[in-house]
Amino acid sequence: MAEITYICKRTVVSTKPIQPGTYCPFSVLDRQMEKKQIRIVCYYEWPKGKTEAGEITERLRESLSEVLTYFPKVTGRLMRNDKGHWKIKCNDAGVRMVEARAKGSVDDWLQSVDRDKELMLVYWEEMFSKSYFWSTFYVQVSICKEFEEGGLAIGLSCFHLLADPTCAALFIKAWADTALGRKMLSPPFFHPLPPRRPGNKIPSHEPYTALIDHYKLSIENSAPFTDAKHTTITLAFSDHTVQACMRMAQLPPGPNNPDLSPFEALAGLFWVCVSKVKGLGNGLVNMSICLDSRKVLGLDKGFFGNCTVYNKVHSAGTDEHRLPEAARAIGEVVAKMDCEGIMDLLEWLERNDSESPTVTNTCDLICANLEVGSANSTEFLEGLKPIRVSCHVEPVFGIGQVLICQAPSNEGPLGRVVMVTLPEDEVLKLCEDELILQLSPTILMGVKKNHA
Repeated sequence: MAEITYICKRTVVSTKPIQPGTYCPFSVLDRQMEKKQIRIVCYYEWPKGKTEAGEITERLRESLSEVLTYFPKVTGRLMRNDKGHWKIKCNDAGVRMVEARAKGSVDDWLQSVDRDKELMLVYWEEMFSKSYFWSTFYVQVSICKEFEEGGLAIGLSCFHLLADPTCAALFIKAWADTALGRKMLSPPFFHPLPPRRPGNKIPSHEPYTALIDHYKLSIENSAPFTDAKHTTITLAFSDHTVQACMRMAQLPPGPNNPDLSPFEALAGLFWVCVSKVKGLGNGLVNMSICLDSRKVLGLDKGFFGNCTVYNKVHSAGTDEHRLPEAARAIGEVVAKMDCEGIMDLLEWLERNDSESPTVTNTCDLICANLEVGSANSTEFLEGLKPIRVSCHVEPVFGIGQVLICQAPSNEGPLGRVVMVTLPEDEVLKLCEDELILQLSPTILMGVKKNHA
């Protein structure tokens, strides 16, 4: 059985101190994420004798210190402003770095890994009473050294208040580029979310009340976290398999039936399958989708802050477990989440800001599109990309969670990896669903490794 031994925990600071008196406020989208964390694991293997464990650990530590110079928000500490909201004091207090040793090979891990074992590779500490001393970012380097081929896992965990999954992937990529002496392709930008441009609002524009109402109801009806036992299954869909799913989900050609995206098809697939697992006769469970709004808002790829926006998908007209109707309903909601609609939401959140932390969508099945921010290309060693990348958004509230991520490039441009977190007894039922079996994705984590 694969095991982890923690060697040490240290604080890594940036190589250049930041100017005293620098603070970073949080946006209204940031504050919606105050009760969540992000955890990403990148698995690597390399030829025997490529690099010794001590050498790679030292290189990673030195490059981490160097890259932190560009991320003052990451090395700061939390404080309250005069309104009671969190802000970051950029005091270069550093991030926590944990070094560990793994028993067994990378292949051993990937053959036997489950949710609990994988989370052992991403160190995390809950905030304690004195937040000023608490690190909001942690990295863990787990070296596998008791086998011929070598390998390691690099884990990053962070407070969702500071960053969304796209930011986390951006940070890992910047760290990797720094380790190899490469130019940082997307330097981070720490500026507020953009206001609506004066004179840019359409005179006849009606506020997107459906999006606003969804946030309002989610804030008012947030369910408390329950310590229910969940497990996560990871399914790999090749380019060919995703194309097959898109064909299954596509309604007959017509002006009201536009082509589906991979996300819309796969989200529809799991909306239908999870609904059947939950025992809903011909209906569908309540579901919200989560999208990255950087492109819609015209933000630079390096924007460092939360840009994830949630919205309800209504199942009216999809009473039966029909994939095409479910996918169309998702596509309609995605199309409505344009710049004007999201700006309506931001302005409403600003006007109705509360000192109480909120958690959106706690009562729904959450389906998040994580195709934008991917750590699949991060090379900490020249020419060696991760053989697998996993992402967890914790804790899981409500019905469950579906994360749709970009697959490694060798799976083709449409390849996707889907991580589904549900109560334990429901995961096996999901794998036995006829739609899943028809597509036959590869099971990477959660149950016996084969095809569903």
